[in-house]
Amino acid sequence: MTQYLHTMIRVSDPDATIAFFALLGLEEVRRIDNEAARFTLIFLAAEADKAIGDRRVEVELTYNWPPADGSAAEVYTGGRNFGHLAYRVDDIYATCQRLADAGVTINRPPRDGHMAFVKTPDGISIELLQARAPLAPAEPWASMPNTGTW
Repeated sequence: MTQYLHTMIRVSDPDATIAFFALLGLEEVRRIDNEAARFTLIFLAAEADKAIGDRRVEVELTYNWPPADGSAAEVYTGGRNFGHLAYRVDDIYATCQRLADAGVTINRPPRDGHMAFVKTPDGISIELLQARAPLAPAEPWASMPNTGTW
């Protein structure tokens, strides 16, 4: 038997990444600090996923602490190489507006009322998909160009 557990992404600023995912409705459900290995694991889940219990769908944020010797922390690049995480949302326009109002760039606006892409503070692509049928095209989204990569 194979069972999906979680998706892990490395983060350089846990607080900024937790705040980003909170805009999508995810919240911290558990945290593991490993002092010996110098890392923190933070697990996030959406409300609907938390109700599933031990079958909860989670995103694991891995924060590798700065080196004890004072050397520079690792810089993560190539978040686009990861691919993306995808979330179904009840209202793609309202979700994108909430993100934009918080300063998040909408890299691929929901021009079709169905799909949009944004990025986490570490450059991980997040695909947003409208639940059920696509919404009717609406401004400002219908004529908004792409920004950057997604």
